[in-house]
Amino acid sequence: MATKKERYIMSFTGKSFPSITVDAIDYLGDNLQINIFEKAVKEGKKVILFWYPKDFTFVCPTELHAFQEAAAEFEKRNTILIGASCDTNEVHFAWLNTAKDNGGIEGVEYPILADTNRNLSSVLGILDVQEVEHPEYGTLAQGSAVTYRATYLIDETGRVFHESVNDMPLGRNVKEYLRLIDAYAHVQKFGEVCPANWEEGKDAMNADRKGVADYLAKH
Repeated sequence: MATKKERYIMSFTGKSFPSITVDAIDYLGDNLQINIFEKAVKEGKKVILFWYPKDFTFVCPTELHAFQEAAAEFEKRNTILIGASCDTNEVHFAWLNTAKDNGGIEGVEYPILADTNRNLSSVLGILDVQEVEHPEYGTLAQGSAVTYRATYLIDETGRVFHESVNDMPLGRNVKEYLRLIDAYAHVQKFGEVCPANWEEGKDAMNADRKGVADYLAKH
């Protein structure tokens, strides 16, 4: 009888993003190798890395198009936009050349990681997979071995300041990541903290008892 092994999932918020190089492709068909940590540090930019389960599926193209529609907003915020799944570069490129009205992502211009060996997604702990011990065949994998809808916001030092993971049926709200980037940039610039539902232009507060008292008195 097979027995399951639970895998410990590590949070990377507040830590450096893993320095692992992964194959990738762009919309022109150029094969790339991208190290997210090094890219953030060398270019002095924030990175939003969003993972999705599979190419040529259902919720996934809606998300890739939604991120593309917001690409200029991320660029304004000195933020690099990168997608990722465990599909190959060849499959990515075929999807990039499939029309939107046929379920494709034609028009998407940011690079897409091809984590086919699952090195990065395994370290991040975002794969739908469990190890099962089989009495005859040893360790086997159970699950789809594709990623959940995980999102990482990484700052200019390679430090993760936000991570979130949605189950596969649940599409993301792209505007929330823009809000989080704005909030973190405010913290970086002014040293204030951002309360619940904060948006650019709203009051932030000092991280002390007087600061929270003053803020709550006004709101």
